[in-house]
Amino acid sequence: MQDIPSTEEEWDELAEVVSASGGNHPHHMAMDWHENIQDGGLKAKDATLEDKCAIIARIGILTLSAGAGGWRVRETMNRIARKLGVVCSAEMGLLTISLTCVDGTDRETLVVTLPKTGINTPRLWRMETFLKDLEACCADLTVRECHRLMDQIERDTSKGYKPWQYGLASGFACCAFTFLLGGGPIEMGCALVGAGLGHFVNKLIGAKRINTFACISVAVATACVSYLLALTLLGFIIPGAGTHIAGYIGAMLFVIPGFPLITSGLDIAQMDFKSGLERMAYALSIILVATLTGWLVATLVHLQPTEFDPQGLSPEMLFLLRLITSFVGVYGFSIMYTSPMKMAATAGLIGAVANTLRLTLVDASVAPEAAAFAGALAAGLLASAVRRKLTFPRLSLTVPSIVIMVPGLYMYRAMFYMATNDAMNSVSWLFRAAMIVIGLPIGLAVARILTDRHFRYIS
Repeated sequence: MQDIPSTEEEWDELAEVVSASGGNHPHHMAMDWHENIQDGGLKAKDATLEDKCAIIARIGILTLSAGAGGWRVRETMNRIARKLGVVCSAEMGLLTISLTCVDGTDRETLVVTLPKTGINTPRLWRMETFLKDLEACCADLTVRECHRLMDQIERDTSKGYKPWQYGLASGFACCAFTFLLGGGPIEMGCALVGAGLGHFVNKLIGAKRINTFACISVAVATACVSYLLALTLLGFIIPGAGTHIAGYIGAMLFVIPGFPLITSGLDIAQMDFKSGLERMAYALSIILVATLTGWLVATLVHLQPTEFDPQGLSPEMLFLLRLITSFVGVYGFSIMYTSPMKMAATAGLIGAVANTLRLTLVDASVAPEAAAFAGALAAGLLASAVRRKLTFPRLSLTVPSIVIMVPGLYMYRAMFYMATNDAMNSVSWLFRAAMIVIGLPIGLAVARILTDRHFRYIS
C-alpha cells in the first residue's frame, strides 16, 4: 500500500498517473512487494513470518492470475509453505486469496486480489518450473531473490501475441468449429471473418481496460454484424449464399469461457465450492451476455435459428476432415490463451483425437452427454501421458482440447427461445447444453483421479 503524498512533487506525480489512466483511480491498488519486505537479505527459510507469508501469497496470486483453479492454487501454496516451515490455511475465489500462515505461536494473515481474471498458459508453465526450483533451493535463496524471480515471471509472461494474431487464431478456430457443427464452406468463411474481427476488437478495447462485459458485448456484436456483411457480399458473387445463415452462431464462439467453466467443475470435485461456484457464476455471466447480444443482433435483422444443410461427405472424408478441423480449432483456442506454438500444437493433437472420438460416438447413436464425457476423459488421459514426456501444464493441454466440445449452439438457441418466450424449446435446449457441459469436467476429473495421486486423495 502506497503512502499518502506529502510533498508538492509527489502530488504532481500522482496527478500525472491519474491523468494517464483517463482521470480515474484504479479500482484495485497494486501491491509493491519489494517495499513490504521486512529483511530481504535473509534466506527464505530463515525469514520473518511476514516475509514468508508474502512469498506464499505472491506465488498463489501469480498462479491464480494465470487461470488455474482454486484447488491447484492451494496445492501450489501448500508446497512452498512446507518448504518454508510454516502452516498455511488459504481460501480463494475467482479474484481473491485470503491466507493465514502460522509458525509456532506467531500468525500472519494476508489478503491479495486481482483486478480481473484471465488466462495465461505461459505463466502457468513458468510457475510450475519456478515451483520445482524453489522447492529444491529455497534454503539458498534470499527473500529479495525470490521476489526478483517472480518479477521476471510476471514481466516475461505479460506479453502475448499481437491483437491481429489473436484475431486470426480466433477466426480459424471458429471456422473449424463451424464445420464441426455441420457447416459448409460458406458458413466457415463467414465465421472466419466474423470471429476474427470480433476477437480483434475485443483485444483492442480490452487493452483500454474497458469493463469486461462491455468488451464481450461489443466483440460479439462486431462478430455477428461482420458475419452478416460477409454473407451479403458473398451473395453478389455466389447465388444463394445469403441463405446460409445457420453458421451465424459460429462467429461468436470465441467468447466461450473455457477455463473458468472447466476449472469450476474441477474445484467442485475437490469440494472447493467457493472457488468453483464463483468461477461458474463468471462463466455463466459471460455466456449470458454473449448469447443475449447475439440474439439482439439477430432480432434486429429478423434472423431465426436454422439447421445446416447436409455436408454430403463420405464417412471416410468426414472422419479425416473432423481430425483436421478439430486440430485447427483447438490450436486456435490455445493461441487465444497465449500458449506458445509448440504447446498449442500439442493441445491440438490431443483435441483432434478426443473430439473426433466424441463425434464418432454421437454418430454411433451414443447420447451426446455420454460422448462428451468420453471425449473429455480421453483428453485428460492423453494429456497425462504427454505430460510425462513434456513439461507443459496439464490444464494448458486439456482445457483447449475440450473447449471445442462446449455446446455453444445449444446455449444460443436456448437463449434465443427464452427471449422470444418459447419456454418449451428454451428449456429443452438449455437442459441439453447443461448436461453436456456437466459431462466435460466430470470426464476430466475422472482422468485426474486415475492419473494424479494428488487429485485422487483428500487431505
